[in-house]
Amino acid sequence: MLREVRIKNGVVRGLPAADPRITSFKGIPFAAPPIGKNRWRAPQPAEDWDGVLEAFQFGPISMQATPGINKDNIYDFEWHVDPNVPMNEDCLYLNIWTQATSPEEKLPVFVWYFGGALQFGYTSEMEFDGERLARRGVIVVTINYRLNVFGFLCHPEITREAPEAPANFGHLDQQFATGWVKENIAAFGGDPENITIGGQSAGGGSVLAQLTSPQNEGLCQRAIIQSGMFAPVYPNNRTPPWGRDLRDEEEEGRKFFAYLGVSSLEEARQLDGEFIRLKSLEYGRFWGTVFDQQFCLGDPLERFLQNQRLQVPVMMGHTSSEFFSEPQVKSAEELKDLAQDLFSDDAKEYLDLISFGRAELDDVIQNAAVSTIEYAIRLAGQANADTGANLPLYYYNFAADIPGPDNPGTFHSVDLWFFFETLAKCWRPFVGKHYDLARQMCNYWANFMKTGDPNGLDSTGEEMPRWHVYTPDQPFGMLFGDVPKFLTEKPSPLMEFLTGQFFNQRSHRA
Repeated sequence: MLREVRIKNGVVRGLPAADPRITSFKGIPFAAPPIGKNRWRAPQPAEDWDGVLEAFQFGPISMQATPGINKDNIYDFEWHVDPNVPMNEDCLYLNIWTQATSPEEKLPVFVWYFGGALQFGYTSEMEFDGERLARRGVIVVTINYRLNVFGFLCHPEITREAPEAPANFGHLDQQFATGWVKENIAAFGGDPENITIGGQSAGGGSVLAQLTSPQNEGLCQRAIIQSGMFAPVYPNNRTPPWGRDLRDEEEEGRKFFAYLGVSSLEEARQLDGEFIRLKSLEYGRFWGTVFDQQFCLGDPLERFLQNQRLQVPVMMGHTSSEFFSEPQVKSAEELKDLAQDLFSDDAKEYLDLISFGRAELDDVIQNAAVSTIEYAIRLAGQANADTGANLPLYYYNFAADIPGPDNPGTFHSVDLWFFFETLAKCWRPFVGKHYDLARQMCNYWANFMKTGDPNGLDSTGEEMPRWHVYTPDQPFGMLFGDVPKFLTEKPSPLMEFLTGQFFNQRSHRA
């Protein structure tokens, strides 16, 4: 097994994983510490080291709210369980799991961006153990990046200092780490020309941002977007903090500096990181992706729909009960007015689809509820054909029965336990059917990482249910319920109506 590896900066030593055929390398610095003059600056190269770096422990988590203390938050008892996990502004480290026995093997590589609304999260979360995927012949790399105000603050002085990189430092960390992988992964037995980037929630949104950044030609060969592509359906529904104008965010940065009691970037960089962390939590603002006209030229979903993206196959999906949008109305008259505003001459068709006038208002509103992620994916599927891209897209819906006294349903992020095949680390009373489903999902994901096609054999030697590409003529996907099943059912009439309306209105605007 590869236990010591020489990379650009020096020699790293890993440890056997639970399966000794896998070596894990944890806490490898991929960039210089983003402290002092490097705070609110694009990532800088890591310094070389002498001797052997013992890559035995995860690096510190990014500055964020202390995990594990809010017991009313499902994530704090699901996996953010340790309030004493080391946290530091010096956080730009990555982790690698490999089964390679020599650098010549050229195994496919998976680079993972964790989620957490760009405000929290970390690579050492227990569900992100890369060993099970590594057993399937994929090298797994999980990368840390700056979050919240440390990763996404803007300020006029920052822009003047570095107009080529004025914002989105967390995304630039992801980009820089993926570049590090391309440069160094061959030493771990990986193929730098066979990289899949993937992420869930804000990590999935980060994948979308990377795919649609003009800076990233050749960054990867495939991508996986899990619960990270959103399209608003109705106004005044909550949306992720992804996509703000640079000038507006510079003004927010001014306000935050005043809140900190400083008047310049130099003064702000001299402040203690823990002080900034606590003050940012008091300040209570979500910081996110910025349209900086450098890394991010505009709304990543819109750029994807216009085929302004890397020309690679994409797997995308969601859980069955997350992020539904519904009309924010208090009366039938308000709903009629909303329908007229949104759909004009087609308002009556919409109202008929949601049984307006034939049911109580609460039921009608429920009929109108739409998954914003499914909607975005179906828009992407149509645009993939309309633009002539016709690249392979694979769609899934995770709908497994999730056990536990809280009866949680398929809550946001629960699918992470399954495709990483880490159910044994969870407190929930999973049984055989769950482990079977996790094994098969992990198989599908690993196959996609290897070839861009998720299909193949189960470990039993049997062919897994065939997962076909998504097209407008066959807008179907894999349903991960108690067992994987490829559903050949059309979208709901309401979803078809909304998708058609989107492109009709677009053509009229053009």
